[in-house]
Amino acid sequence: MNDTIHMATLPRKKTQIPGLRLALLLLLFGSHQLCAKIKFEENIRPILERSCLKCHGGEKVKGHVDFSKIKTEADSDSRFELWETVTEMIDAGEMPPEDNPQLSPEEKSMILDWYQERLRAPIEPLPGTFRPRRLSGPEYRNTLRSLFGFDLEVAIAEAQQTVVGEQSLVLKLLPKDPPGPSGFVNDTHAAPLSPVILEQYAFLTDAAIEKLFAKNQRSQLEEMIGEKLPEKWAPSDLSSDQAKSLMRRFLPRALRRKVSDERLRAGLDPLEDKSGPELLTTLKFEMKAVLLSPSFLYRGILVERFPGTQQRVDSFELAERLSYFLWEDMPDDELMALAADGSLMKEEILTAQVERMLKAPQAKSLAGSFGVQWLGIANLDELIKNPITHHSLRTQPVLFLNHLFTENRPVIELISSKTTFVNEGVSGFYGQDRGKMKRHKKPKGIERQTTPFNKFTLEKATWRGGIITMPGILTMNRGPIQRGTWLLRRVLGVRLGEPPADVPPIKPSPKGQKLTFRERFEKHRKDPSCARCHEKIDPLGFALDAYDTNGRFMNQNGKTANGPDTSGKLPTGENFDDYAGLKEILLGPQKEKIIRNSVERTLSYAMCRKLTRTDQPTIDRITKNIVKNNGTWKDLFVEIVNSLPFRETIFAGKTEK
Repeated sequence: MNDTIHMATLPRKKTQIPGLRLALLLLLFGSHQLCAKIKFEENIRPILERSCLKCHGGEKVKGHVDFSKIKTEADSDSRFELWETVTEMIDAGEMPPEDNPQLSPEEKSMILDWYQERLRAPIEPLPGTFRPRRLSGPEYRNTLRSLFGFDLEVAIAEAQQTVVGEQSLVLKLLPKDPPGPSGFVNDTHAAPLSPVILEQYAFLTDAAIEKLFAKNQRSQLEEMIGEKLPEKWAPSDLSSDQAKSLMRRFLPRALRRKVSDERLRAGLDPLEDKSGPELLTTLKFEMKAVLLSPSFLYRGILVERFPGTQQRVDSFELAERLSYFLWEDMPDDELMALAADGSLMKEEILTAQVERMLKAPQAKSLAGSFGVQWLGIANLDELIKNPITHHSLRTQPVLFLNHLFTENRPVIELISSKTTFVNEGVSGFYGQDRGKMKRHKKPKGIERQTTPFNKFTLEKATWRGGIITMPGILTMNRGPIQRGTWLLRRVLGVRLGEPPADVPPIKPSPKGQKLTFRERFEKHRKDPSCARCHEKIDPLGFALDAYDTNGRFMNQNGKTANGPDTSGKLPTGENFDDYAGLKEILLGPQKEKIIRNSVERTLSYAMCRKLTRTDQPTIDRITKNIVKNNGTWKDLFVEIVNSLPFRETIFAGKTEK
């Protein structure tokens, strides 16, 4: 029997113990009061040491589960998402494996009861412990662009029939940030500032400062100095007053907060008694020193703090949290002004800023960064090599997400929406509805080119609608197993581990038999080590089997005698005949699970960290409000920025600024 533990669903609600097992627990332990006395260190830890550490601890760690590091109640809480899977496998008799010491009925019941009591125990909502973090690559690029008023770009020869590659010099040079424990690249708490990255920062800083003083950037320089410059003015004509004026504007914007008189003097004093080229060189040096300082490269270095206490973050930290969440960029002048006078701390002002910021062009980052990472849309980058096809399949879901996020659409429209975006590259997937699309006239001599997207309402293409059936999503998840796994992980929020390494491939049809993939797969999934996950994956994946590997719907009339079997039954008991029936279930009994996952993913991205057990009360409250009021994405964003984790923090220990 396979002994790999797979990550499953995060605890969503109080799990009900079947009546027979509950009776057994009461007989074994007498009362709720006695059950509540079960302690992890005294009662649970010894069981794990005896029966689990052989495969899940020390030198041997299977399934990425190391019980040797879970020694206290606090340690167990930090891995709260693990215990549902552990108890599920223990209850099913799948763990421990047969060659390990087995659990007695009393030990099984003790673990199961401890888990139930941990779920029932009231949790005090707490914010996370404050940790400064480095700007991610996209955040750094956007911040540098907003600070100077221009982007640093590489020269790329463009042709109409090709898709232009990455033009940002910043993103070309900086190493890509790996996803942190949260799964998002803005979770950079553990990402070190390596010598290579620092060297690239120095190069990019020099490039930005030199470009600022170039002749074709005169308008940006005038804005930073605060005055109109003479037509024949040259950088060597820079006066002391102009240099100081630039530094007074530059420092608070670069540090993203009001600076003290002492810090301002430190930037101005070196400019004294200098003129001409020497003044210009000194100014550039001081600007570079700011841009290479931790105060610029990291968020939170300068935040006002009181070690050892839980407190509200200051107004400038709140402005940063808001702007990097919604825009992936530094606060603009309006946010800085509201932070400076303290009014941003008012809930109604913060809410109004969310509404304003969602209307700004920068809000596209919610779809282009958060949405792409959450749903794994970047997987298309390696899969689709044709640049025209890639552009169509990848852009469509991003435009759809941007529509949901910025146009105040209900959260559940992620699953079902009549609004879509279509260009010539994906129009063939939409049947008769494609006739509503505006035709794009192709320039003479161009065989293929990217074409603009049209927004329209679906009428006849009832097999489309929402993110799940978009051609790009179906194409990057080819086959029922990939599609079911994607839907479980990305949409429903089920935590699944990687398949065991020793799982045999699916066997072809026996000689003389013509079995479908589903029929052949039924034999494969009978392996006990596979069945537990596949009973969750398979129904979802086979519901989408009426779409071919390229995402094309194979039969607009639904299931036929010769078509694929798209029926199924979920582990929770709901039956369906096809994806249309499954979608009704997703919009009904499974709606809360989908919204909860949306809340969790959004909060995790906003906080740039993996969520903890003390975030669960916040998730519960926001989920309840969104479900009850059929809340929109704007409602969700407002709930998050006004939540305790977003507005408060805990400063642990003594921290030097």
